[in-house]
Order: sequence, then C-alpha cells, then structure tokens
Amino acid sequence: MDMGIKGRTAIVCAGSKGLGKGCAEALAAEGVNLVINARGVEALEATAADLRKRYSVKVTAVACDVTTAEGRAKLLAACPDPDILVNNAGGPPPGDFRDWDEKAWHAAVEANMVTPIMLIKATVDRMIARKFGRIVNITSAAVKSPIPNLGLSNGARAGLTGFVAGLSRQIAKHNVTINGLLPGPFETDRLRSMLASGAKASGKSVDEVADARRKSNPTERFGTAEEFGAACAFLCSAHAGYIVGQNIVLDGGAFGGTL
Repeated sequence: MDMGIKGRTAIVCAGSKGLGKGCAEALAAEGVNLVINARGVEALEATAADLRKRYSVKVTAVACDVTTAEGRAKLLAACPDPDILVNNAGGPPPGDFRDWDEKAWHAAVEANMVTPIMLIKATVDRMIARKFGRIVNITSAAVKSPIPNLGLSNGARAGLTGFVAGLSRQIAKHNVTINGLLPGPFETDRLRSMLASGAKASGKSVDEVADARRKSNPTERFGTAEEFGAACAFLCSAHAGYIVGQNIVLDGGAFGGTL
C-alpha cells in the first residue's frame, strides 16, 4: 500500500533507538524526510546516516534533550513546519510513590505530558492551515491498564491522553489527526533495563525473568520496533484521516479488556 506521504516531512522524537527509530525507519521507507533527535550524538548520527543511505531521504539529526524548553527550541528551529509529528520520550523510573518527591513528579510530567503538548502547540496551527497533519504520541499500555510500580508514567501519560482526547476532536475537520500508540513489552533498552531490575529484585537471572515475561504474553514473545513503526506509519498516512483521538494498544494481547 502506498501511504500517500512521500515527500512529507516528519519530526520523530527520540528517533535514534528503539521504538522511535522503528517509526523513523518506517516513515523513511515511505519517502518521508526526517528530523530526528536524541541526546546521544553517536547513536543519533549513526541512525541518520543509515536512514539516508538506505532510503535516499533527507534526514536531519538534532542532538538535544527534547524534554527541555531549550531542546524543543533547537528541534523546532531545524523543522518549524512538519507535516508529521511523532512525540516520544523515555519513561520515568519505576518505584513506590512514597519515595517520589515533588521534583520527581515535575520531571515526569514535564517529559511525558508537557513536552508533547508544547510540540503540538508549536506545530498544529500550520498543519491546520495546510489541511494535513498527523500527530502520533507514543505513550504506554499503562494508559489503558496501570502498572503498579510505574505510577509516574501512569499519571503523566494519562494526563497527556486526557488533553489529546479533547483537542483531537476539535481539529479533525482540518484533516489533522492526533492518536496515541500504546506499547506493551517491546525489545528496547527500556525493557532490558526493567528486566534487569526484576532479576535483581527476584534473585533470578535476566534470561529467566525475560522468558517468564514472554510466556505471560498471549503471543509468547516481545514486540519488535519494526512492527511498531509500521503501525505508526499507517497512522501518519493519507489513509488515516478518519482515525481520530484513538489510543491503540500494541501489546500482543496482554491487555484483557473486551472493548
């Protein structure tokens, strides 16, 4: 299927690794020019060079921390008028809410709620004027089914989801859509970190913890960045204009809801 977005321009946040890279690659395969950011310069430049070589699209790498006002300004200076915006930032650390002070909560909300809202604010009006825009927020399956030790993420990402639920329906008439992709367990650095923490707490090996986690999923595996990216590319396509304000869970069926 031709996604109908060849020649468009996309900002993909945290696009050097993991799910962000999967999204960047899927969009590049559709002929979309990219502006990607990350804090780690080496991985960022390597990903940008690889995507340029394999897909013959323009890829601009912006080394910055998108969760800061300075980082967002740097990213938007490189691409003030994207057709597509993929919001993505690493989740806050796990733990017990009794141990989190006000600073921890502010950091979580800044990274996983305020940052995507500020990027939407900076770009959505020109999308409206152009009569085309696709915004995808990478959040978490915890939005649908909270994870007990991820309270910071549960709270901040739910706040973003609530805000987008209203805004998305106000702008849909302009062919500008906002939707959420909610990942479950995917093969990423964050998952590996969580598995390592689980292994340390349980006294088991990382392989044992990972195997148990896989077997607990209906698919008996973890997701891949490639299949996540393909879902993102479709939501960003010309064919997805009637998908508005949705939160699509990609978790191998782990969420047990009927609706």
